[in-house]
Amino acid sequence: MKPPLTLRYRLGVASRTVAAAVGGYALAAAVAMAFARALPMARAEASTVATIVALLVMPAAAIWAFAVGSAARAWAGIVAVAGIAAAIAWALGPHP
Repeated sequence: MKPPLTLRYRLGVASRTVAAAVGGYALAAAVAMAFARALPMARAEASTVATIVALLVMPAAAIWAFAVGSAARAWAGIVAVAGIAAAIAWALGPHP
């Protein structure tokens, strides 16, 4: 018979799930903004390419959230990369 799951374990899984869904969405949005502003092409084309890249980033963030050793490390990694991408998008300013 398996031992019962602890509250700590359940909260860790819940935290990773939220990190994968909400954090992954925020990360994908930040990466899309950074790519759309950094790509040297027309706005419509840059937005399309950036959206395609973001569609690859979100599942990667979800995989990361469940692959690392702890929920805190999952959050830290996703928030750090999203922050860097958002800072790059902010530094680049509006698309010319």
